[in-house]
Amino acid sequence: MKKLLIALGVIVVVGGLGFLAVSKQGQGAGREVRAETVARRDLVSTVTASGKIQPKRKVDISADISGRVIQLAVEEGQWVERGALLLRIDPSQYEAAVHQAEAGVAQNRARQAEARAQQLKAQADQRRAEQLAQGRDLIAAQEVDNARTQAQVAAATVQAAQYAIQQAQATLSQARDNLRKTTIVAPMSGRVTRLNIHEGETAIIGTMNNPGSLLLTVADPSAMEAKVKVDETDVPGITVGDSAALRIDAFPDRIFTGRVTRIGNSAVQAAGAAAATGDQQSVDYEVVITLDHPPAELRPDLSTTAEIVTDTRRQALSVPIIALTVRDSAGKKFKTGGDAPTDAPAQPEAKRNASADVQGVFVIRGGKAEWTPVSVGITGGEYFEVTRGLRGGETIVAGSFQAVRELEDGNPVKTPPPPVAAAGRARGARR
Repeated sequence: MKKLLIALGVIVVVGGLGFLAVSKQGQGAGREVRAETVARRDLVSTVTASGKIQPKRKVDISADISGRVIQLAVEEGQWVERGALLLRIDPSQYEAAVHQAEAGVAQNRARQAEARAQQLKAQADQRRAEQLAQGRDLIAAQEVDNARTQAQVAAATVQAAQYAIQQAQATLSQARDNLRKTTIVAPMSGRVTRLNIHEGETAIIGTMNNPGSLLLTVADPSAMEAKVKVDETDVPGITVGDSAALRIDAFPDRIFTGRVTRIGNSAVQAAGAAAATGDQQSVDYEVVITLDHPPAELRPDLSTTAEIVTDTRRQALSVPIIALTVRDSAGKKFKTGGDAPTDAPAQPEAKRNASADVQGVFVIRGGKAEWTPVSVGITGGEYFEVTRGLRGGETIVAGSFQAVRELEDGNPVKTPPPPVAAAGRARGARR
């Protein structure tokens, strides 16, 4: 009997302890979330893109003729003035071509003189035959016709000789032009930023898309620009004149400024490239940013990352980016394949009705998360601008990501005590 009473007492004590535990759990029910107050902030919307530093004005110099380089008058990094000698190509064969063309002109002029003499003789024979044939019949009509034909042939021969002289003169002009091209001078004042040829090597005729034909590059370092690739989704927000901050890998502790001066009208990658490979590739557009007061130590082809400022808002009502999510009109999560009954086909979230998407935040009121639809404007670094739906001062759920993703309208929530308050309670307990 005594043992039975002890057992009943133990059961009562255990039951009471369980009841107290359940009561405490009920009092602390709700998902723990991180809260933040809706406030006004200065927002700056930017687009980040990477690219290379390039001179704004540069000339890639290639040879118009082929030949061995017999004189190289510059070195890489050297400053040259417009018209200064850069290099000479062996002119021997081109000088010979000029002499040959000059001889051709002289030869054709001699042939023209001979043709004119033949023309004069044929014209005299024609006049004599026509005089003999007038009223006296001293010459046959056939001989008169032959004389006229010979005169016409002589005139045509003179004309052909004239054309031959013109052709020979054109050949001479071309030969002289090729000889002139054996001397290459600077087309502009600037610095030799690239030198791909050495004295004694053979220069080949420059052709498009053939880097081996590039001899050297002259650039003006006083005006530098960054050519960056911007994703197609960001291009519509960029306008000419937008300011930009640039970070150059070679100068990690400095920030350079500039402005957008040109936006590409066509994609950097050819439209048919993706179709040719069968893969879906991203489309980028080239945006050119001209640097403000570039320092002399900048070099072409340096890697850079640009942050282009597309819009700004002063004291805009804002919420953390992580706080914004999407629900249906009732504030409930969309059903996905994992939530569907086992006998129903899976419905991926991407295939739901886009018109039912409502973006908003969870406002904490009375220990519950209330779904509140909002409209947003620009995106700052970590915050969205709120244009409608909130007035400011509300406490909203700002994390964690998993909590924001899984909450629904009306779910109970709780926020952890601030670290300072928790530390104060700990000190009080020690006292």
